[in-house]
Amino acid sequence: MNPESLPTVYGLRASGNCYKLQLLLDMVGRPYRWVETDSTRGATRTPDFLALNPNGKVPLLVLPDGRRLAESNAILCYFAEGTPYLPADAWERARTLQWMFFEQYSHEPYVAVARFVRRWLPEDHPRQAEIPRLIEGGEHALRVMEGHLAQEPWFSGGAFGIADIALFAYTHCAADGGFELSRWPHVVAWLERVRAQPGFSPMAA
Repeated sequence: MNPESLPTVYGLRASGNCYKLQLLLDMVGRPYRWVETDSTRGATRTPDFLALNPNGKVPLLVLPDGRRLAESNAILCYFAEGTPYLPADAWERARTLQWMFFEQYSHEPYVAVARFVRRWLPEDHPRQAEIPRLIEGGEHALRVMEGHLAQEPWFSGGAFGIADIALFAYTHCAADGGFELSRWPHVVAWLERVRAQPGFSPMAA
């Protein structure tokens, strides 16, 4: 298959936001081309990359016809269209989007940022002082997830789907940021249900 005929994902394998796309694409069995783009080393701030995405972030999707799409959850919606991973019913789709917005606004800014600070920044970096606040915010998000999972098995409108993929990406590696996931047994059980899904692939970093 000609690589130029494939959708291209610019992403960092160790990033949860990028991993979301890897996971969905592997689950649906869609071929794609991955261009490893290390944002921690300035690869998203080069003139060439900024010409593709002026916001200077990954992931970024570039289609063979040149169209570009940024923001991980928007790209998830694009690839999930017409698959069981995005509900066709308007109400269930809205419930899915509700959790995807929650992931970006109430979960990722704490769980993912705590992971970034602890994993990529030196121990004496000033941002280490943010960890207690990040843990507090992340634990609130995990409590909300725990409460939902005590009532329902999934976040995507009653079945496994892209809201689960979005939330799995940073939750499954939350321990990197200092979170003790054993405190949230329903979350832990849900993580195992996600790992048991057909086509599941682990984070490649």
